[in-house]
Amino acid sequence: MFELRLLVPQDRVDAVSDALEALDALSVSVEDADAQTDSEQALFGEPGMPPPRGGWNRSRVIALFPTEEAAREAGALLQAQDFFDGCQVAGVEDVPEQDWVRLTQSQFAPVEITPQFWIVPTWHQPPDQARQVIRLDPGLAFGTGTHPTTRMCLRWIARQQLAGQRVLDYGCGSGILAIGAAKFGATDIDAVDIDEAAVQSTQANALANDVVLHAGLPERAQGKYQTVLANILASPLKVLAPLLCAHVAPGGSLVLAGILERQTEELKQAYAPYARLDVADTEDGWVLMTARL
Repeated sequence: MFELRLLVPQDRVDAVSDALEALDALSVSVEDADAQTDSEQALFGEPGMPPPRGGWNRSRVIALFPTEEAAREAGALLQAQDFFDGCQVAGVEDVPEQDWVRLTQSQFAPVEITPQFWIVPTWHQPPDQARQVIRLDPGLAFGTGTHPTTRMCLRWIARQQLAGQRVLDYGCGSGILAIGAAKFGATDIDAVDIDEAAVQSTQANALANDVVLHAGLPERAQGKYQTVLANILASPLKVLAPLLCAHVAPGGSLVLAGILERQTEELKQAYAPYARLDVADTEDGWVLMTARL
């Protein structure tokens, strides 16, 4: 494999990337060309907020080709195009062969939720102290147990008495919270998401963990639940306040995550007409908020 490396100003990145794809590049990636220098720029803002800028002033575009000849030919063809004005070919480099599957797997280790409850990728053996395990591999849908919001939700689940409960996981992502609820005794579980890929991921992960749940689009959520879980982000959680609270049975629990510490008060105000939210857990600048209806 060979990398074609280019230096591209912000306004040419899309055109150059599209051209590389048309030239049959195996992959195209974009990096800040000034990363780790005094000129480095933050591109992404806080979760749930739009990015403060559309791209870096100067980007490094890296295209992967199967042969050195293909990489150099692509570079030559690009230089002949009008849209390449202001861009620069930085070089062609050989990419050493690696076991990419093993390399990727090495980045995902078992995740401790409690000393007895772990998230374990399928290529790892569970720790000896694990009494409850969710088998989950990284996929397209959010929720592998590595993010603080997911861990806090799972810790809350592990400390509850969910035996026989009807549970709703709203915005299920990978289905990890619904699977956790099943592992701790819930017997009637709906997991819903607006993303079909998340629904499919949840179904596959439930099967892999030998648990029974019902996954589908949001309209699948019907009636009342003893526990309603929603690990999304603050903005959609505020919009969903009346809907989520309407799904909580009298005496039931509402569990919300995806909330930054500074957003605590605005969530309390958004839910005040329906429920009293309190902070139940904090980790790395994120909070878990719960209410008993």
